Amino acid sequence: MPAEPIRIGVVDSGFSPVQSVKDSAAFVLADNQLWLAEAEPDQLGHGTRIIDIIQYLAPEAEVLSAQVFHDRFTTTAAQVAAAIDWLVEQGAQVINLSLGLRQDRDSLREACQRALKQGVILCAASPARGEPVYPSGYPGVFRMTGDARCERDQISYLETEFADFGACVRPLDDSPGQSGASLGCAHLSGHLARYLQQAHEPGLSDARQWLIAASSYQGPERRSADLRSPEHKGAQDA
Repeated sequence: MPAEPIRIGVVDSGFSPVQSVKDSAAFVLADNQLWLAEAEPDQLGHGTRIIDIIQYLAPEAEVLSAQVFHDRFTTTAAQVAAAIDWLVEQGAQVINLSLGLRQDRDSLREACQRALKQGVILCAASPARGEPVYPSGYPGVFRMTGDARCERDQISYLETEFADFGACVRPLDDSPGQSGASLGCAHLSGHLARYLQQAHEPGLSDARQWLIAASSYQGPERRSADLRSPEHKGAQDA
């Protein structure tokens, strides 16, 4: 019998109505409380681009969308933590977090620890340089970034102070001005989902070894461009 589809969660700004997702939810702060709400159409387009990449690379995967960005690129550790917990409950095996918060918060750290204990692979965007962001700064989370050397089907094994792996920085439509660590993270999540679809009960170490073995480049990319994306600069903590 064919293997069950891999479930990949995407914590971002939602999805387009034309995209197919298995399930979705929004995490909203209102009246000083965190609410679980029905997801709304993606107003920012970022989550749509992330899902486009993942579905292109892993068309058999089932996508779960957890919306934490709404009309602007600001969110909180509490929202992202709740999104991770919800995705784990929905059976996500990989969670893509193409975002970064500046401050370490207990709620987010603990949500990541819970997910990792369940064997969920967390892929989080990390800037190519500068101060660490979270959740990519937590132990056990794959630190993913963009690498201009990589074509869409390529991976780089970086193992630097800032990132573990890199991948293509471009959206599917190659829109100008749209590039960075967040899109590299999406490519790597898609590659991992495709690998997991074929693997037999792989663990975190197996996934890491596969990424290393599949890499087309080893060592850091030598360039001066800053690959940080707007969401790394705009996300806020609470």
